[in-house]
Amino acid sequence: MKKSIDQPAIGAHLSGGMKNAVQKAVDIGAESIQIFLGSPQMWREPNPTAADLELFSSGVQKNSLGPVFVHGNYLVNLASESPENFAKSISNLGLALRLSDRLGAKGLIFHPGSAGKASYEEALLRVLKALDIVLDNYDGKCRLLLEVCAGQGQTIGDRFVEFADILKAMRYDKHLGVCWDTCHMFNAGYDISTKKGLTATVDEFGELIGFDWLFAVHANDSKTPLGARRDRHENIGKGYIGEAAFRRMLHHPLLRPLPWILEVPGMDKKGPDRLNIELMRSLAN
Repeated sequence: MKKSIDQPAIGAHLSGGMKNAVQKAVDIGAESIQIFLGSPQMWREPNPTAADLELFSSGVQKNSLGPVFVHGNYLVNLASESPENFAKSISNLGLALRLSDRLGAKGLIFHPGSAGKASYEEALLRVLKALDIVLDNYDGKCRLLLEVCAGQGQTIGDRFVEFADILKAMRYDKHLGVCWDTCHMFNAGYDISTKKGLTATVDEFGELIGFDWLFAVHANDSKTPLGARRDRHENIGKGYIGEAAFRRMLHHPLLRPLPWILEVPGMDKKGPDRLNIELMRSLAN
């Protein structure tokens, strides 16, 4: 489905990998696509064939879909205190970035990681070292997009200032960027459910980072209240954020041009569906 030039791209995370994503997107009316390259909770390296990549890319083009995003492996933790997990995280993320680029993806979205028992300063140094290694000799177009986290445990990335620290230390490398997640932000304490709270959130991000660095929004309502620091996604309008807030965000001039990717449970608990897509589209009108 080709969107109007003045409408935001409403998309979805689609399970089943690249083999089934295009047809699923067409079935539910999604425009933008997000997929996993492999199992998100196993270290097994994804190994798509050239034919798989070509079939996916041609399907995206044929159906006027996009932009395309890949979500990184959940096990990746660039702040890990474990040398083994740190090394595996770098290897997995580096391979995924290069595969995502071959796929024509605009961004590989990932969670920076958790500091564990270490200080923020120690964890940040590990994240920066890992990013240097992953991006070494990389000249592709796909960006590494750091996702805002809900704030469980000692995660890196539940405050905008932490992304500012990373971008500044990386000398604003053009291979990096940020992805918002509405549920995560709300749980981290950013009150995007109100007009005043959204204004404050937008102003803080603009001041610390700048909207040139924001490339996608994960659109999810929240099962838990403001500041709960939990990651519990809900269907649009069924949680604590609410329809009015999504309408407000979808009409905000700095947010409207972005791809909005649903990661909701779905009305039938089978993942993003046409009902959520159509609701988002109606709120954007």
